[in-house]
Amino acid sequence: MTTTPDTIRHVRLSTATLPLATPISDAKVFTGRQRPMTEVVFLFAEIRTEQGHEGLGFSYSKRAGGPAQFAHAAEVAEPAIGEDPSDIAKIYTKLLWAGASVGRSGVATQALAAIDIALYDLKAKRASLPLAKLLGAHRDSVRTYNTSGGFLHAGVEEIKDRATASLEAGIGGIKMKVGLPDTREDLRRVSAVREHLGADVPLMVDANQQWDRATALRMGRRLEEFDLVWIEEPLDAYDAEGHADLTRRLDTPIATGEMLSSVAEHVHLIEARACDIIQPDAPRVGGITNFLRLAALADHAGLELAPHFAMEIHLHLAACYPREPWVEHFDWLDPLFNERLETRDGRMIVPDRPGLGVTLSEQARAWTTDSVEFGRS
Repeated sequence: MTTTPDTIRHVRLSTATLPLATPISDAKVFTGRQRPMTEVVFLFAEIRTEQGHEGLGFSYSKRAGGPAQFAHAAEVAEPAIGEDPSDIAKIYTKLLWAGASVGRSGVATQALAAIDIALYDLKAKRASLPLAKLLGAHRDSVRTYNTSGGFLHAGVEEIKDRATASLEAGIGGIKMKVGLPDTREDLRRVSAVREHLGADVPLMVDANQQWDRATALRMGRRLEEFDLVWIEEPLDAYDAEGHADLTRRLDTPIATGEMLSSVAEHVHLIEARACDIIQPDAPRVGGITNFLRLAALADHAGLELAPHFAMEIHLHLAACYPREPWVEHFDWLDPLFNERLETRDGRMIVPDRPGLGVTLSEQARAWTTDSVEFGRS
C-alpha cells in the first residue's frame, strides 16, 4: 500500500494573555526578586496540511518574555511551509538554524516549542491516537499532585481547605511553597499541612531557588521529619554542584530542572547527579523533540520524572516514561481549552481523544493579542 505524501500548507501563530484570578506569590516575591504574577502569556501554533490534518501546540511565559517568543517564532516559522509534517526532527532543526544566531536555549527554543508540539499533535491525530499511544505509553494514567493551592500568598487554613478539595477531586498529592524570609514560619506551615493531611498523603515542598547552600542544608535536615516526596529547587537552578551536594547528604529526594531551557543544561544536571527527580518543561526546552531526548538520558541515569506545569502536554509524555512519574496539576489553563483532564484515585487519566486531546476555546480566541499567518489558508 502506498500513501500520498502530505505537506504543511498553513501555519498560524498567535499570542494570548491569560489573567489569573488571584495574584500569585512564591518565595521570589517575598524576597523582592519578582512582583506577584497576575497573568500568563501563551504562544499558540496551529498547523494545517494539504490533506486537511491539523495540529495545535503551545508555549508560555510568566511575567515577561511572551512578546519575544511570538516575535522569534514569527521570524523563523515560514520555512516549515511545504515540509512533510511527519519529518518533525528535520523541521525542528531547520527552524533552529533559521534563528541560530540567538542560540539554542531560552526564547529561541521556547518559540520553537509551540510549533514542534503542534506537529506531534498533528501526527497523533492523523493516526487517530492519543499522543501517549503514538509515542509508546507505559501506562494509561499518571500520579498527580496539586500546586496551585499551596502558594505563599495563601494562609495555612486556605492551603488546608484547598488541599482537601484537591484530594476529594481525585488528585493524589499536595505541593506547597516554602522559602519565606523567616524559615521558622516555613517549618510551621509545613508542619500544619502535614498534620492536616496525615502521614499517608504525598507532600512536596518547593523553595523556588530561594536558599543559599547553608540554609538549604539546614532546612533540608529540618524537613526530613515530614516524610516529603521531594524538596524542589532549594538552590539557584544553575547551581548543579550545590544540588548534587544536597542530593548526596539528604534522605529526602531533591527535584529540580524546570527553569532550564535546553537539553544541554539538563545534561549538565544529569551528569552532576544534581537531583533525584528531574523536572523538565517541554515548552521551555524546545518542545517534545527535545523533551524525549533528555527523558532518555534521565532514564538511563536512573532518575525519576516530574515534568513542570502544562499538564495538557506533560500527561502524555509522563505516561511514556519507563519509571513511575508524577504530573503537576494546575487548573489555571482551563479557560483556554474546551476539554478537561480527568483525575481519579490520585491519578490523571490519559484521554482517549486523538493527539493532545485539547482544542482552543472561544475564550482563548478572545484573549488573543497578536497573530501572524504563513502559507495558504
